[in-house]
Amino acid sequence: MSQIALTENDDVIEYLEAHENKGLLRFITCGSVDDGKSTLIGRLLYDSKLLYDDQLAALESDTKKHGTQGEKIDFALLVDGLAAEREQGITIDVAYRFFSTEKRKFIVADTPGHEQYTRNMATGASTADLAIILIDARRGVLTQTRRHSYIVSLLGIRHVIVAVNKMDLVDYSEKTFRDIEAEYRAFAEPLGFDTIAALPLSALEGDNMIAKSSRTPWHDGAALLPYLETVDVRADLADKPFRMPVQWVNRPNLDFRGFSGTVASGTLKPGDEIVVVPSAKRSKVKSIVTMDGDLEEAAPDMAVTVTLEDEIDISRGDVICAGKAPAEQTDQFAAHVLWMSEDKLYPGRQYLLKTANRIVSATATELKHKVNVNTLEHMSGKTLELNEVAFCNFSLSAPIAFDPYKENQRTGSFILIDKRTNATIGAGLIDFSLRRAQNVHWQDLDINKTARAAAKHQRPCVLWFTGLSGSGKSTVANLVEKRLHDLGRHTYTLDGDNVRHGLNNDLGFTNEDRVENIRRVAETAKLMADAGLIVCVSFISPFQSERRMARDLMDDGEFVEVFISTPLEVCEQRDIKGLYGKARRGEIKNFTGIDSPYEAPQAAEIDVDTSNIAATDAADRVVEFLRERGYLEG
Repeated sequence: MSQIALTENDDVIEYLEAHENKGLLRFITCGSVDDGKSTLIGRLLYDSKLLYDDQLAALESDTKKHGTQGEKIDFALLVDGLAAEREQGITIDVAYRFFSTEKRKFIVADTPGHEQYTRNMATGASTADLAIILIDARRGVLTQTRRHSYIVSLLGIRHVIVAVNKMDLVDYSEKTFRDIEAEYRAFAEPLGFDTIAALPLSALEGDNMIAKSSRTPWHDGAALLPYLETVDVRADLADKPFRMPVQWVNRPNLDFRGFSGTVASGTLKPGDEIVVVPSAKRSKVKSIVTMDGDLEEAAPDMAVTVTLEDEIDISRGDVICAGKAPAEQTDQFAAHVLWMSEDKLYPGRQYLLKTANRIVSATATELKHKVNVNTLEHMSGKTLELNEVAFCNFSLSAPIAFDPYKENQRTGSFILIDKRTNATIGAGLIDFSLRRAQNVHWQDLDINKTARAAAKHQRPCVLWFTGLSGSGKSTVANLVEKRLHDLGRHTYTLDGDNVRHGLNNDLGFTNEDRVENIRRVAETAKLMADAGLIVCVSFISPFQSERRMARDLMDDGEFVEVFISTPLEVCEQRDIKGLYGKARRGEIKNFTGIDSPYEAPQAAEIDVDTSNIAATDAADRVVEFLRERGYLEG
């Protein structure tokens, strides 16, 4: 990208090698709307002579078509690539640009300023070494300034430039600049940044962008680009303990067995001792293999294949660690979470959690507090909404290898994925393992589920009856248990109303309470199935995600979903308890089918509509299903 003339005597190869080996700085620009983030990047590229002729021509043409600066060049158009961005004059998505100078290479992420795009801004910040926080000199430190500063701090960025932009609109006032700088430093003190450099700028006019401006003689610091070229943001990844998540077991033939992955942190040399997590098996490094030949040392971000002196069992998802400093393991931890979904986070709901090395099921067991990212105040809350940050406890279906995020960002971070849509819905930073994860262990028992069920001459299962209030769930479930009891089978029924008198009497009917209601019942049903029982569970259980969670708790074939698909209008006509009438009159809030949704099963094992079939016949169908599939044999 740099436009540098080479003479005939220049060693071209040497120059290219020097260019290739220059250090790389990743930085982001963030701040409130209209602070000039895109303009700043565009001006950097323009004044550094880092644009080609066709880019300049396109910029001039786009300025006439979309520009907001009158006759002046609209530098923001170099970065705002989406049509919607250009039409609105705002940044919506994260825009990445690469450029290079004689001293350094750069990747810059221009991130949105609007609050609803906070998740986009966090995405850009997740790989950055430095953040440029833009502040409009006319408006000073705003809510978004505080929000973005907190998030870049949370994500581990330790170096910040406070770019007080649009100084031309306040007559380059030193007092204005100093007041903003003082206010920002006071706010940012608890955020723990290593360096904060404040610069007075006018991105539109070019002041203090490439060279120091004569309009700010009182500024004794560097201009923006020289500062970016020289600021020391060296990460200490190489000094941290070695970590390499295994992505592939490389076995091209019988004579070679290596473990491939990208080094997350630390260095590794032939002869070094390693330990594998979770197996705790140890060996020494035999060689470090790449396509270009063996290496004397592997360093962070290198993709390598490691061979060992011993034949030990290592699988994809394991983590190869320094022998003297293995990663921790846990299935319960506390973490900060940035929520990125329009659908709320509910404690008790299951999600997929993806780390650097594996994917497991995860549940937020407790939302300890939410963080007001504008004031850093801790607030209570039961759910987490789009762009909110919270400190939560998590429980996992299997242990993961990790380091606390503050010690290693590569092995201390995770994302949360919606099980139904596979969309990324949250980003998390692990703080510490919960003590109970070390204190509580599974106890092996001599008598297991198979033995208990065999004694009862049946196969255990959970019959999960779901449907609207008044659909006939409890009636059919009760009849099924009577039929099974007459057949000499061992059963138990968990009914929604009955359970709310005891186990769940502390729960209401909000969405978050409904999630917890089903989580507790599912865990109870699992214990009963483990006892060898056939369990009838009769709950509205309106959300697919919670019914899926209950299914996932059980062994294969153990969960039988019985959808009582009686239509709403029929249920409402029955109105056995008078609840629908109260809900229609607004006397009952969050009533399923009226002002709270019911998500119907997509593939229930049994589907019966009690408006078309008698409850006794529906019960007979369920019992026949169990008989045909061998649940009543043993």
